[in-house]
Amino acid sequence: MAKKRYWNTEAKNARWIKQRRGQGVGSEYKPWLSVRDVPSEGRSHRVFGHLTQRTHHLLSDLELATFLLLQWRTSTLDIREQFPLDITITKQLCNETGILHPAINGVPQFMSTDFVVNSKEKDKALFAVQVKDSSALRDARTVEKLEIERRFWRKKNTPWYLVTEKEIPAVVFKNIEWLYSLQSQELSLDDESQYFNFYSKQIAENFQLTVIDICKKIDIAYRLELGESLFQLRLLLARRYFHFDISIPYSKLRCSDLLSESFDTVVEVLHVSG
Repeated sequence: MAKKRYWNTEAKNARWIKQRRGQGVGSEYKPWLSVRDVPSEGRSHRVFGHLTQRTHHLLSDLELATFLLLQWRTSTLDIREQFPLDITITKQLCNETGILHPAINGVPQFMSTDFVVNSKEKDKALFAVQVKDSSALRDARTVEKLEIERRFWRKKNTPWYLVTEKEIPAVVFKNIEWLYSLQSQELSLDDESQYFNFYSKQIAENFQLTVIDICKKIDIAYRLELGESLFQLRLLLARRYFHFDISIPYSKLRCSDLLSESFDTVVEVLHVSG
């Protein structure tokens, strides 16, 4: 989703395979593509996943919205993003359909699926999700590649779903804009630690209050500029020190909706492992 043109040489493909990209599960999975590999036409995101306990690489707001919804499903066990498709199979499918295989400068390129999800649901223990802006579906070449991807997963007897912005509740995008518009804000680890400890205590002691009300209360009690504590808490939420059901409007969030992560785990995953 929202990827600009990039390409791999055969040597780079071999190197990525050797690096075990696209392999592993849970915290050990390595996505085929990272946010550093593919310039995004929009916002790209590196976010901590509370299910997998690792950093996920998401190449657009639409991918982020889909990821957050998948992660909040109680049946979701694992999410693997930027999952590479076996190039031998995609070549075979292209030969069968007469569709040109993706290639640049004569080098066949690996196709990828945005999300491969393991689930507790018996009829959908494994399923695949491709994310596309609806406007992209007007492009014939895009539709051709989606058809190859659909056939790939059918060959694997795995349900495959195409998700556009039309399937995502508007509130999810509003929440993402509220949180991730702060992505460029710098915050030292010392500040993050102090904020985390302070707000963890405040949230635990005020479970019945809305997030906005507790922040107003803090601003008054500590003589802060109005909105300062909400700004600090948003920074923590954007960094995933706390997570919540992304389908709840941020204006209605209660302290009881916020679930905290281990501070040390988030720091290690986001700031050390990348």
